[in-house]
Amino acid sequence: MSKGPTVLVMAAGEGTRMRSSLPKVLHPICGRPLLSWPVTAAREAGAARVAVIVSPGLDISAAVPEGTEMVIQEKADGTGGAVRVAAELIGSSETVVVLSGDHPLISAEIVAALLSAHQEAGAAATVMTTVLEEPGSYGRIVRDDRGELARIVEAKEPGDASAEELAIKEINTGTYAFAAAPLAEALARIGNDNAQGEYYLGDVLPLIRADGLTVAAHQTADRGVTLGVNNRVDLAVAEAAARERILERHMLAGVTIVDSSSTWVDADVVIGADVRLEPGTLLRGRTEVGEGSVIGPHTTLIDATLGRRVGAPHSYLVECDVLDGCTIGPFAHLRPGTRLRDGAKAGSFVEIKNSEVGERSKVPHLSYVGDATIGADSNLGAGAITANYDGSRKHRTVVGDHVRIGVDTMMVAPVDIGDRAYTGAGAVIRSDVPPGSLAVSAGAQRNIADYSERKAQPSEEEDDS
Repeated sequence: MSKGPTVLVMAAGEGTRMRSSLPKVLHPICGRPLLSWPVTAAREAGAARVAVIVSPGLDISAAVPEGTEMVIQEKADGTGGAVRVAAELIGSSETVVVLSGDHPLISAEIVAALLSAHQEAGAAATVMTTVLEEPGSYGRIVRDDRGELARIVEAKEPGDASAEELAIKEINTGTYAFAAAPLAEALARIGNDNAQGEYYLGDVLPLIRADGLTVAAHQTADRGVTLGVNNRVDLAVAEAAARERILERHMLAGVTIVDSSSTWVDADVVIGADVRLEPGTLLRGRTEVGEGSVIGPHTTLIDATLGRRVGAPHSYLVECDVLDGCTIGPFAHLRPGTRLRDGAKAGSFVEIKNSEVGERSKVPHLSYVGDATIGADSNLGAGAITANYDGSRKHRTVVGDHVRIGVDTMMVAPVDIGDRAYTGAGAVIRSDVPPGSLAVSAGAQRNIADYSERKAQPSEEEDDS
């Protein structure tokens, strides 16, 4: 028997209302696939095993953490049928939790609270409920004269529930905790005599109760537990709710968010205390931002790692490392493989790719640096370019410590510029520059007198016309 609960996540729905070639449970919400949300919540709540129940041919491996198991539901015959295909897992467990794969706002705290209520009640089955003013098609919780849960009545199709039952406002959220043995026994006895001809998981509750075991209801006030995704409208509503919770969590942890309505932060982003996010900021993927940094306005970070006290207005950073005290932008683009060491600068209209910029070195403006290594305390003047591609291979530029690269210098890789070297303005550097040297490549300046007057005179062809 597993020590922690076994969690079954139902994800076998076809999701046709999404009108998408991408399976419903793989659509992203705040940087995570929809299915990943309940799976992650189960893991964080202490699940010993997590299994996703899916339709045949659906590969969900990229959407869930490593170690998540998969159970195939060959026939779409309802929630009871879905759980029944996991009979082997149920048989090797003591406690089983059932979650819905299209309910992203199920949190670890909600799962833990359900398990706690289940244990305190000594129940064989516990269903999580909530109260809605407009219950819609949710299954209704029917209680007996003593106020105990008697059964769940579905309300998806006409004829499932009576008018009196439809007036009930307490609904089934689709989240359950079970003692494994009573669940397995009751699953074998449920039928499909209903409007949809499906096996409903809720039908095990009166069977368990009839066996003299306790069936409990754990009511929650968190409306997020009912926020399921069936179409693109639901997806947008769920993402907005998830984003609001993510921002609230960061603000309570000491992050300043100037305008939450124009700030997007993915679920797995890590932000240090005293960070300030200006309007129009997007933090995507597994981005990390260190303490005291100021990001934005209008900056996007994707899988980027930023240290402490970094400033990055109006910039776009992807899969790069920016260490403490660096200055980025405005209007800088740091591409994958870029690393800025402490105190470095990538200024306005600078693009850097697959390069390292040393401590306190500066690429102030209007430059492209690709496939390069720049030492400490060096400076690249405006318009400096590394020409790193010969049409078939990329080559590397190496710039040493305390180097001064003149304005509009072209460095044609492979080339090595030694420590304390200089280049003149407009130089084209095709060969290595020894340490301490000045490299120039322009010829003597030649002035052509009266050029503008001659240029203004009509040509012979113009005279003929």
